[in-house]
Amino acid sequence: MPRNARLPINRCNLPAAILGSLTYQKHPVPLQLDGVAQFHRGLFELLDRLCDAAERAQAFMQHMKAAFSLTRLEEAGLTMSTTHNRAKADYLKMVRGWAFDPDGREGAVMKGWVESRFGLLQRHHGGPIRDLSDDTYRNYLEMRSSGLYGTNALEAQLDLLYTYCQYELARQHANLSHLTLYRGVNRVDEHETLAQLDNKRRVVLLNNLSSFSACRERADEFGDYLLTARVPLSKIFYYTHLLPDMLNGEEEYVVIGGLYEVSIAAY
Repeated sequence: MPRNARLPINRCNLPAAILGSLTYQKHPVPLQLDGVAQFHRGLFELLDRLCDAAERAQAFMQHMKAAFSLTRLEEAGLTMSTTHNRAKADYLKMVRGWAFDPDGREGAVMKGWVESRFGLLQRHHGGPIRDLSDDTYRNYLEMRSSGLYGTNALEAQLDLLYTYCQYELARQHANLSHLTLYRGVNRVDEHETLAQLDNKRRVVLLNNLSSFSACRERADEFGDYLLTARVPLSKIFYYTHLLPDMLNGEEEYVVIGGLYEVSIAAY
C-alpha cells in the first residue's frame, strides 16, 4: 500500500497499511470500527432475535431515528435561528446523493469518512488527487466541510450504517468471504496500476470509495471496459438492497478501496 495513499492512524482494528493491501484482499478478516458495536449493543442483540431481513432493516432504521434524534432534531440542538438548516442531511441522504453523483457533496462526506475511519486517502473527486496543494484537493475539502457543517453526528451515523451492513452480510453470506463484483469504466488508465500481471489482470489502487455492481450486464452499461474484482465482504460499506425504498436498479455495492487484483475486459 503506497505511503501517499494512506494515513498512519485510523479508527478500526487494522492499520491502513494492512487493510489496504493486496494480501488483505485475498485473505480478509473482519473490520471493526472503534466502539461502534459496543455502544449500540442493544440494537444488535435485538437484530439477533429477528429472522426476517426486512424486519431487521426496519429495526435498524428505527434505532437510527432514536439514537440520533432524526425526527426530533431540536433535541440534538437544532434551533430556528440556524443559518444553514441541514436537518435533512442524514445517512439516507448521503447514500442517495452518492448514487446520483459520487463526486458531489455527499460523495465528499463519504470519502472523508473512509479516510477518517480506515485511513485510506481519496485518490479522485471530480478529478485525480495526487497533489494536496492543488485545486482539486481544495475543492474536495470544501465539499466535505460544507457537507458536514451543521449536521447531526453524520459520521457517527455512517459508522453505524457500515456496522449494520457488515452484520447483514455476515448473516446472509455466512459461508462467503468475498463477492465477485463488476465496475464499468471508460478510461481504464485513470485507475492507478501498480502491477501488470498479464494482458487481462493487473493490480490497481482503487479510490478509497468506489461503486461496483453485482450485475455484470448492468456494469457493462457504464463504460467500454469491465473491471471484475473479488471484493471482501468486510470492504462493502453499503449495498442497495440493505434498506427499503432505496435505488435498487443498478445492484450497486459501495466498496472501500485500497489495492485490488482485477481482471479487465474491453467491449
